[in-house]
Amino acid sequence: MKLQHILSLAAISLSVPAFAAVTAEEAKQLGTTLTEFGAIKAGNADGSIPAYTGGLTEAPAGFKPDSGFWVDPYKDEKPLLRIDSKNMAQHAALLSEGQKQLLTKNPSYYLNVYPTHRTAAYPKKVLDATVRNATTCKTTKEGLAIDRTCRGGLPFAIPKNGYEVMWNQILRYQGDTAITTSSSRSWVVDSSGKAVMTSQQATFSDFVYYQTDVADRDPDMAWRVYSISQAPARRAGEMTGLADYLDPVARPRKAWSYTPGLRRVKLSPEFAYDTPVASMGGVTLFDELFVFSGTMDRFDFKLIGKKEMYIQYNAYKNLYDCPTAEKALLPAHVNPECERWEKHRVWVVEATLKPGQRHAYSKRIYYFDEDLTGAANYDAFDQNGQLYRTLFQAASPKYDKLIPYASKNVVYDFNKGMYAYVNDVMVGGFKVSPSVRSEREMNPEAIVSRESPR
Repeated sequence: MKLQHILSLAAISLSVPAFAAVTAEEAKQLGTTLTEFGAIKAGNADGSIPAYTGGLTEAPAGFKPDSGFWVDPYKDEKPLLRIDSKNMAQHAALLSEGQKQLLTKNPSYYLNVYPTHRTAAYPKKVLDATVRNATTCKTTKEGLAIDRTCRGGLPFAIPKNGYEVMWNQILRYQGDTAITTSSSRSWVVDSSGKAVMTSQQATFSDFVYYQTDVADRDPDMAWRVYSISQAPARRAGEMTGLADYLDPVARPRKAWSYTPGLRRVKLSPEFAYDTPVASMGGVTLFDELFVFSGTMDRFDFKLIGKKEMYIQYNAYKNLYDCPTAEKALLPAHVNPECERWEKHRVWVVEATLKPGQRHAYSKRIYYFDEDLTGAANYDAFDQNGQLYRTLFQAASPKYDKLIPYASKNVVYDFNKGMYAYVNDVMVGGFKVSPSVRSEREMNPEAIVSRESPR
């Protein structure tokens, strides 16, 4: 990566000792030159990235509240340009290695680049907590954990190292209460171009870190999720659950599974690191869920800086208007007409495998949207240093709820010549629960009892 394409870190000095909260003087940038969540408030020099003005907070015409589907506010916009294998070199500085590999290998693939809209918006209480966290929140155990002073807001609005950026991704704001999907599908397209549905699931995601007003919540828990398989028939009724903690060294991921044939809940510690995710055809790993999840102990995470890049953003068409395999899935890649790319500033983190550690990858590079929506590009490299996989996660903020949200993603496996299309929403869309469930209701045995077919 050329140094001239790395932007200023907005007066953040990387020489400051790692793992310490920012000073009160540094925190004065929040809400002035920086947004309350630490992004550069101003636009870029040529105006292709606009200034941040609070995000999208008004629903467009035609939106039906609580329908589970969000109307595309930019459906009438036309692409500003199209990047393909012929003109890719002109835009190389704004592309990841994965994007360039796709364009090079597939003349039929292209990126439609649209006007940039910084639509991420947050509730005031989350912004207030984020500003408070900036001067109090600290990492511990060499970046692998964070302390209990971190709560209710993004932990590191002014990150000083790669671990802090990764914690911002892990604890990104996705709402105070749970988000459910009644039915979503994941597909795998193999090297012959055949699309196979690997799973159809209902999911329940619970963002405990932001539930500061709920009395019975575990203050050490970060988030949890469980899913119920609906198809294929051989897996119907299976359930899996994950819970991650603020100190994964002291309290490792709690993972469990339930199989109807065995009729019991069992712990599943293998649901971590580079174990392939069966419901996604093995094309992605457990520590690639949501771009990254789990413990950071096997890699060194280095903050490279910030740069401009094309990422998938305001992807309402992708999420709601291209939901079927027939429309979205082509033999070697996703239908480019379903995707919307915009130019945004991203945090760049490089993760290198530690000596003596085992993993499928030797290096990983993460590119996270500076407005912290969860939108990201991600490249992973094998033990020979060759590009192995790339992932694109698309943002589609829930403007009426003030929730920056990213869920749908695609993972390309260049070694096997195949890809996975994850979280293809079907019936019911996404529902934001009006209230949280009690700890008793979130016990795995209670979940199985409640959700199992009678």
